[in-house]
Amino acid sequence: MRKPAAAKPARTVKARKVPVKAVTKSAEPAMDVAVGRRIRDLRRVRQFSLETVAARTNLSIGFLSQIERGLSSPSLRVLATLADVLGVGIAALFGTSPSADGVSDQVVTRGLQRPELKLWRTGVSKQLLSPASADNKLNLFLVHLEPGGSTGDELYTHDGEEAGLVLEGEMMLTVDSETWSLKTGDSFRFASRRPHRFSNPANDARAVVLWVNCVTGAG
Repeated sequence: MRKPAAAKPARTVKARKVPVKAVTKSAEPAMDVAVGRRIRDLRRVRQFSLETVAARTNLSIGFLSQIERGLSSPSLRVLATLADVLGVGIAALFGTSPSADGVSDQVVTRGLQRPELKLWRTGVSKQLLSPASADNKLNLFLVHLEPGGSTGDELYTHDGEEAGLVLEGEMMLTVDSETWSLKTGDSFRFASRRPHRFSNPANDARAVVLWVNCVTGAG
């Protein structure tokens, strides 16, 4: 009678080590904190209380407090409204630190040194191409609109004039009651006191717009 073959020892399979990726802290909340701190500093320099700003913007004190503490990411419409009340252009809210007197004699902004305002909840980001200063009345931006990115359904107004050139993709622009589809090479200009909004209607491509804002009443 043949003896049964001895069972082969079970093969040991070594568990493969999966590299653990370092968890990087998201930059979005940090940006909200920087913008909120800048708004708070400008408000305090002007000796405005939260109650005063709330009354002039029709925003709640609680919401303003959350913005200043970096707990809420404001829309472009809200930032434009706050900039108006604080007497500055929206470029002054980029979290940059201008000189003590608010004036800068800087002429050049290097490509790797552009301040950026990323409104990550709405898919809109603005890179400041011109030198940063709270006193600037003319500012140049590179605006990126992610697929579906928008300033929101509500039209908004603020001080100044603006103009731009679509460099890439498509942008829907509404001014007053009229809406235009602007594609690469198309340009625009309008008074910022006219109710307006803009968005990227594409589902799979971003839009890039060279944007100029001229503040006429700030300062």
